[in-house]
Amino acid sequence: MHTSYHINLSAAEIEGATIAILPGDPARVETIAQTAPFTNARLLTQKREYCSWLAYMEGVPVLITSTGIGGPSLGIAVEELAMLGVKTMARVGTCGAIQGNIHVGDAIITSGAVRMEGASSHYAPIEYPAVAQHEVVQALIAGAKQAELTYHVGITCSTDTFYPGQERYDSYTKYVPRRFQGITEEWRRLHVLNYEMEAATLLTLASVMGLRAGCVCGVIVNRSRSEAISAEALRAGESAGVQCVTLGIANLIRQERE
Repeated sequence: MHTSYHINLSAAEIEGATIAILPGDPARVETIAQTAPFTNARLLTQKREYCSWLAYMEGVPVLITSTGIGGPSLGIAVEELAMLGVKTMARVGTCGAIQGNIHVGDAIITSGAVRMEGASSHYAPIEYPAVAQHEVVQALIAGAKQAELTYHVGITCSTDTFYPGQERYDSYTKYVPRRFQGITEEWRRLHVLNYEMEAATLLTLASVMGLRAGCVCGVIVNRSRSEAISAEALRAGESAGVQCVTLGIANLIRQERE
């Protein structure tokens, strides 16, 4: 029985699951797996940043596997999950909004991503677009509506760094290199909705590999108003993302049965 080196899973263990939900944080995996309408959730394995649970939705097995922070570790998870037979992947995470009309606790569903990270360039030239698969986007929109969330659909900026790449001045040095100074206002004027660190890698790799992928992030801060992330805001953003992705995956499963 072959076991994937990094995520530590075999094809037999995932019971034919073809759908995976990908949070970044290993601590969120159990929470998602235990969220209705999932049932019979159980831990499969944990190795490094990769924690995996298997849960069932209307009898269909679904993997929930954490990817850690950033594109390189997510790319490993995507590669190894695809080799096990997973065909649809939905990232769920948290993000900082940069448009003034977006609020903490809203959900942002990514239609496409700015590839301001490096991992995706190992799979396709920078001219290749990072776009979400339309069926996954529509399922996530339906999930947000069912959860009665305020949601936004649009472009996400994915970065390799949390501090300079997202033009944060609350770092150790308080300095942002010149090439990133003013970049948030530029993205704002280009109607980019938010910053996070994994969407562009996931969407590029999925398209290159012929898979389906999408991304939803709960908003935990609006960068046009504050840099501080409160515990309350974190809970609100995490909850929005989890509600949207679980209901969204349920919609996909129903569509496939019709």
